[in-house]
Amino acid sequence: MIDETVEEIEAMQTHSSSVVAVKASRALEELLDREFASVEAFHRDIERNSKTLRRANPSHASLQNALRRIEREVLDADDDAVADAMARLERVIDRVVEDIETGKREAAARAADTLEDGETLLTHAYSSTFLEAVERAVRDGNYLHVYVTEARPRYLGRKTARTLAGMDRVETTLLTDAACGEVLPDCDRVLMGMTSIADDTLYNRVGTFPIASTAAQLGVPMSVVGSGVKIIDEGFVFENEYRSASEVMREPTEGFDVSNPSYDATPLELLDGVITDEGQREF
Repeated sequence: MIDETVEEIEAMQTHSSSVVAVKASRALEELLDREFASVEAFHRDIERNSKTLRRANPSHASLQNALRRIEREVLDADDDAVADAMARLERVIDRVVEDIETGKREAAARAADTLEDGETLLTHAYSSTFLEAVERAVRDGNYLHVYVTEARPRYLGRKTARTLAGMDRVETTLLTDAACGEVLPDCDRVLMGMTSIADDTLYNRVGTFPIASTAAQLGVPMSVVGSGVKIIDEGFVFENEYRSASEVMREPTEGFDVSNPSYDATPLELLDGVITDEGQREF
């Protein structure tokens, strides 16, 4: 389960960073089925596998926070027996997963409260928290029009558009990333998920920075929504991931290189707000 989860994270088969954090945390439950000669040996296996899972995507703050918390709460404990240490790991994983899912639900609820009937939004890529916020808003009777950028080159926005199209009271329009400037003047606001925030910078799916810059130029307010665990105050160094050039261009390339970054960096000063389970921070 651990190896499969690492491969899934590295291949970006799961598009929501909150879901990634939950899967990675649950993957450590594989250790509960192994035999260990001592608590120390059990702790070494936790530390080794947790670091392997964290290295699968260093840029996901929720993943880093979740696994570091598991390491801290289990490895720093004074359990004398392997059975006690295993029971602790199981309890900690359950608490971490519950906190992630609760934070996600509460962040979505707060974002839903900010959505007004008849609003036109623009969103980017894929965020399960954003989708839950929209679902809550329309369930309360609001009608929304959502422009969705397709999020080249992996087209994560197409998944968002398909999900929104299945909701009542949501009019959905899919467009290319480069067309955001064409529709932003018709939008009331930009709202999207977030991968992580550190040092007054939003790190999110590539294409976020151009949208934020264009929205700021046009005076369209932009906010991001996500669990508070995606905000890291210290001990986090963002590492961008450069994926295969074949995602951008399938034909052989001769005489030029292809760069395919997964994320970009957006100064928080370009945003109007960050919505988390802990509240809303406005700029």
